Amino acid sequence: MLARIKKNDLVEVVTGKDSGKRGSILLVNKISNTVVVQGINIVTKHVKARKQEQKSEIKKIEAPIHASNVMLVCFSCQKPSRINSVVTSDAQKKRIRLCNRCKQAI
Repeated sequence: MLARIKKNDLVEVVTGKDSGKRGSILLVNKISNTVVVQGINIVTKHVKARKQEQKSEIKKIEAPIHASNVMLVCFSCQKPSRINSVVTSDAQKKRIRLCNRCKQAI
């Protein structure tokens, strides 16, 4: 099965509080079907000191969002689009991802 979105892809958030923002994929979790996008869905996490010399702090980290809430941004047309997969007709028979708008390989 061909992955719709992969690590380091540029995506745009379609729904939620960060809709319209773009960022690159940092992490893909195939089991829960979630992705972590750089600079998107920032949450506050309170970290407790675990050692005597360590300090407690409040960190802002990216939380995972569902993969259906992001769309891949095509490199050639620079618009978010759905993805098709096609098997090449040469001897290698590779699967490639195609932009559904401009039909260019991603």
